[in-house]
Amino acid sequence: MKISTKGRYALRVMIDLAQNNIEEFVPLKEISERQEISLKYLETIIGMLCRAGFVLSMRGKSGGYKLAKVPGDYTIGSILKLTEGSLSPVACLDSDANQCSRSAHCITLPMWQKLDNLINDYLESVTVEDLIRQQNEFKGNDYII
Repeated sequence: MKISTKGRYALRVMIDLAQNNIEEFVPLKEISERQEISLKYLETIIGMLCRAGFVLSMRGKSGGYKLAKVPGDYTIGSILKLTEGSLSPVACLDSDANQCSRSAHCITLPMWQKLDNLINDYLESVTVEDLIRQQNEFKGNDYII
């Protein structure tokens, strides 16, 4: 499993909105500038986030984007699954029913299933709010010698 730029950028957008959202809509251009991501590429990503109901949009002079819910309601797993599709480490685990003809005799399948569960459990346990809090705690530990 390798997370694409689309997944990584979607996380950055969600975190940016969480950090810069004071109940107002944030223009995509501002996010693009802060995150140093192409506006054109962000338009694709924000469209996915809007269609999924993660982000609200408003057109016009005061328009832009904001989170539909509080940052603690968005797991990293839900954002990555939206943008990446499957997060499974092997193709045979991409769907609910294993389609591999060798699955009944596969010695490595239990290992891949356990790894898949570990990845999913971890990513579903971390929220956008957790990442922001972690960054703020890290910043508070700056020592100058």
